[in-house]
Amino acid sequence: MWDDFDQALTELRRRGRMRQLQPRRLDGVHLVDEAGRRLINFGSNDYLGLASFVASNSMHVESVGAQASGLVCGWTDRHQLLADTIARFEQTEAAIVFPTGFAACSGTVSAVCRQGDLILSDALNHASLIDGCRLSKAERIVYPHRDVDAVARLLAEHRSAYRRVWIVTDSVFSMDGHVAPLGELCELAAGHDATLIVDEAHGTGILGDHVSGACEALGVKDAVPIRIGTLSKALGGQGGFVACPRAVADYLVNHSRPLIYSTALSMPAVESALAALSHPQEMRRRRDRVCALARNIRAQLGLRCTAIESGIPIVPIPIGTDTDAVAASRRLYELGMFVPAIRPPTVPEGQARLRLSLSADHSDEMVSRLIEGLPSF
Repeated sequence: MWDDFDQALTELRRRGRMRQLQPRRLDGVHLVDEAGRRLINFGSNDYLGLASFVASNSMHVESVGAQASGLVCGWTDRHQLLADTIARFEQTEAAIVFPTGFAACSGTVSAVCRQGDLILSDALNHASLIDGCRLSKAERIVYPHRDVDAVARLLAEHRSAYRRVWIVTDSVFSMDGHVAPLGELCELAAGHDATLIVDEAHGTGILGDHVSGACEALGVKDAVPIRIGTLSKALGGQGGFVACPRAVADYLVNHSRPLIYSTALSMPAVESALAALSHPQEMRRRRDRVCALARNIRAQLGLRCTAIESGIPIVPIPIGTDTDAVAASRRLYELGMFVPAIRPPTVPEGQARLRLSLSADHSDEMVSRLIEGLPSF
């Protein structure tokens, strides 16, 4: 009955792409594996180290679960407080909180991009945005990664045929640490009556004077009406959000299936996000620390990038083949460091890599140890 599944798994093993869940214990900036081995964790998206910081301030909750979907009775006064806090943080009319960042991306794009619309989507967008595009009833065209000229050509050629045109992009791309050309995209959108949807998952907490993301850092917050974010990366918790005009928020409440038909964000996750956002100075201090580490490691490894990208805590180390990437990750594991090997389909064919994720809780000694372990690759 399951022969076709077995064959598919056998092919994954042959190509070095078989993945398995590995139970580990979290210990601050370390992982502890099943054998009890303690590893420096360079795979986490907890860029500011807020997961441990918030956990150390014990949070009292009256219920673990929200008990129902938001429209039934799961949207509590604490959910509303979090949404209002995010709206102030993002300087928007409203915000809606989703159970996950994936749900926020897929649920927003699939709801607001409707039949008769066109989506222009960056080729390296996150899977959650891609799924949102596929689930929507809009037509969609994938444009080459960060290719502003291609977007301009597509707008000139297709804009008049559609009711609305949406440009959908990550702000910081999760596997490369690239920053989207948001300024140029905003200019194109304004010139062609198009609208940007930007996923700030890896920009929130890292970029901008007030750490709200790349849109803030590049001075285009007012030109990007729909900004999606996550509570599970730099903010150290779990969940997702959409910061947007009130009309969009109300529309999502009535049309976004992942929001309507999911139990609302759990109460501990709500309290965790509120706690993280209540410490803006601590967030900025930790942001400055992790960005300094990122600039240092790029300089020592001779990795070239733009000024804004130099402080992004995602540092890709190109390897090439799947087998070599897995072997490189294994060698670092033996040296006491966890650095994940990233392989297709997460990245394009032939572009397997190590993906370093830095945290404000990494010490200078930890980073030096990492750098010493890399040259043999």
